[in-house]
Amino acid sequence: MFIITNYSLAVAFCFLAMLCWGSWANTQKLTTQSVPTTIFYRDYTYGILILSLLLAFTLGSIGESGRSFLTDIRQGSTQNLFYALVGGFLFNIANILIVAGIELAGLSVAAPVGIGLALILGVLVNYLLSPAGNIGLLVGGVLVIFLAIVFSAMAYRAKRLTDQSVSTLGVLASLAGGFLLSFFFYFVAKSMTMDFENPDPGSLTPYTALVIFALGIVVSTPLFLPILRRFAGKPADGDIFYADVSRRNHRIGILGGMVWCLGMASSILASGTAGYAISYGLGQGATLIAVLWGVFTWHEFRGAPAQSGRYLVLMGMCYVLGLVLIVAAR
Repeated sequence: MFIITNYSLAVAFCFLAMLCWGSWANTQKLTTQSVPTTIFYRDYTYGILILSLLLAFTLGSIGESGRSFLTDIRQGSTQNLFYALVGGFLFNIANILIVAGIELAGLSVAAPVGIGLALILGVLVNYLLSPAGNIGLLVGGVLVIFLAIVFSAMAYRAKRLTDQSVSTLGVLASLAGGFLLSFFFYFVAKSMTMDFENPDPGSLTPYTALVIFALGIVVSTPLFLPILRRFAGKPADGDIFYADVSRRNHRIGILGGMVWCLGMASSILASGTAGYAISYGLGQGATLIAVLWGVFTWHEFRGAPAQSGRYLVLMGMCYVLGLVLIVAAR
């Protein structure tokens, strides 16, 4: 299977994860207002599963290193398969809460709050699982990113003073999602072997863990969709059925899932060389990418006071500094 053994290449894959994780939500924005968010989300989960299987049967089944996908899934222990499945369940409920937050508060507000909190807690949790890297630089990077979240909240507060449509409930949903999101990567990593080149018996390779994780997402989606039905601003899927939605909008939803899955695959492949804390932490720098999309493409802060713009600039500077510290921690 294809693995990464060079730290510079691992960092490049982490930045690819950041770009993918910060960009997939654009597909949610691209679907027309007539498409229920619940139907978009179902397509999004199908996209994650489709790409995970494509990667497993291609990159996960070639070369001399590691174990091929089919061999690996047959030998995986029940415990490790369960860990990867739990990771999918946790991610799904967390992500649905953040999607609800995006619906209610906007991409440039929900992403910094939800994903930023997930970054802070997730780096610490994953460092405990695999203590690779300088803990001082990691903590410093996390603290600077926490400051970025504070600036994001201040930008939101300044906007809210002039725009009462920004939803406090959306921020709370994003916070709850961010808390849960900080733990999903831990369970996926716990299911995997520490040595990708010579995997331990019973442990999973990254490609197998990704497929089981994706299955956990798809299987749990019907359980969690009522949350979106409760808070989504678009029509509910009881009013518009799955077959009523155009093929274009279904493809957009599936594309969103594939983009996110590419980021996840990049992150866990990089973790073998960079360590779980660093690969997860860099990937969750996606918040900055999401804010840039929200501000410059979707104009979510149009009409906001100049004070909001200054806070957003400070947020971006802190995020960049925090990411530099996390990269230097190895």
